[in-house]
Amino acid sequence: WQTLSRVAVKGAEFDSRERQPHSKCLKGTRLVLLNHMYGLLDSREKSRFIWLHGTAGIGKSAVAFTVAERMRNLKITKQTTVERRLAGSLFFSREHTQRCTTDHFFATLAYQLAVNFPSIQEEVEIVIHRNPSLLHPDKSLHDQMKALFLQPLQTL
Repeated sequence: WQTLSRVAVKGAEFDSRERQPHSKCLKGTRLVLLNHMYGLLDSREKSRFIWLHGTAGIGKSAVAFTVAERMRNLKITKQTTVERRLAGSLFFSREHTQRCTTDHFFATLAYQLAVNFPSIQEEVEIVIHRNPSLLHPDKSLHDQMKALFLQPLQTL
């Protein structure tokens, strides 16, 4: 767990102090896009992965922050006390060396996932104990995604 904690990129989370002031959608703006994304995320029929892309300055970070903030404030179920709908977030940045590459992308998400969902922390630790090379930046992103992220998500 300590090794994963050291490798996880700090300051990458949507609400990090490193990213202040946080860009956020102004109330009443981008409603069509936000409602579309909320609809996808609220659907329990399928897993959803949303790839938000566009040219620089178009407002991707503001939209992503707004969506992440909403998901963090929603519980998984009414009975849940700890676990929220936000599994994790990582905001890339050209200005920060650790956040301008995918070197620790899945390690960072796995760490956040285990913090946000304590019930899978032990499984993440076991996966890393069995194969510590998963945390190396040169390890295949596919292998990292499968072992550090998808496997724990399937447990949830």
